[in-house]
Amino acid sequence: MEINFKDIQVIGFDADDTLWVNETYFREAEEAFAELLEKYETKNKIDQELFRMEIKNLNLYGYGIKGFMLSMIESALELSNNEVSQETLSKILDLGKNMISHPVEILDGVVEVLEKLQGRYRLIVLTKGDLLDQERKLERSNLSEYFHHVEVLSDKKEKNYQDLLDHLEIDVKNFLMIGNSLKSDVLPLVNIGAKAVHVPFHTTWVHEKIDEPKEKKGYITVSKLTDVLNYL
Repeated sequence: MEINFKDIQVIGFDADDTLWVNETYFREAEEAFAELLEKYETKNKIDQELFRMEIKNLNLYGYGIKGFMLSMIESALELSNNEVSQETLSKILDLGKNMISHPVEILDGVVEVLEKLQGRYRLIVLTKGDLLDQERKLERSNLSEYFHHVEVLSDKKEKNYQDLLDHLEIDVKNFLMIGNSLKSDVLPLVNIGAKAVHVPFHTTWVHEKIDEPKEKKGYITVSKLTDVLNYL
């Protein structure tokens, strides 16, 4: 299905795994977490329990590394029947701190795309996660100069997007969202009448995985970010 982008005036970019690498570091931390607790349970069981704890805690902590750290600690206590050592808990905290302090790794094509779109469109960042962490990553990335506005959302559902677009006085017909998650960056926008571009990342958090709609409407999928330039 051919989509016309001629009415687009504002383009929103997801941040994690669209502008820079993120999920890869969570997978690495999960591997290290499982190794720390290997005497208590199998890796598969540890992975399952950590994911269960993350989902249970989403309403409390939201998305981001800090909530992930707390879920790791709570999982460690449960899996070990509160026998996990202080040393292990300290190592779990270090896993999270290392994620927070990790250098920002900008994805291929990001700077090229932003440079070519800047001036032609109003560019904004719409991301989930911890406010302080996302602001820190944006500053370290040196990408701030390209964006008119940055918004860290508690979630990415239809109402979150609609409320923000209304606040920024952006008509959905003039808005395009670019991101790696069908669930968070694409379908909610399509459902409120905007357009979207799906740029899959090589790894996706289980919570973000959904089946591709049988009939693709309102969005396109590209293999790499620079392919977006062929449509704009």
